[in-house]
Amino acid sequence: MNYNLIGYGVFTLIIVFIIVVVGKICYKNGNIFVASLIPDHLALCQQINKTLLVGYYLVNIGYASMTLASWEHIISLARLVEVIAFKTAVIVCILSVLHYLNIFILTTSIQKLIKTT
Repeated sequence: MNYNLIGYGVFTLIIVFIIVVVGKICYKNGNIFVASLIPDHLALCQQINKTLLVGYYLVNIGYASMTLASWEHIISLARLVEVIAFKTAVIVCILSVLHYLNIFILTTSIQKLIKTT
């Protein structure tokens, strides 16, 4: 039995689910956040949020795809569960770091923009 193929399928399903759910939540709540930073330009806020969502999907899908290429040969079911758990945890940690980095960059750059105008 080829555990790698099973692992690729399970990992892909888990990661696609996580990426889509987190993307929808961040997009919905991001509209409110960005609109509060730039209250008089709602159309611009929508475009910023859409751009952030596209960037989010591209980065995460790209990293998840690259992760599949670096898997070692798996010979047991226990090792398969360990690899899936570890690879999923790494991507979730990267998602959280990117999310907080985006909030920090948006907040500081918009505050600087508001102060100069």
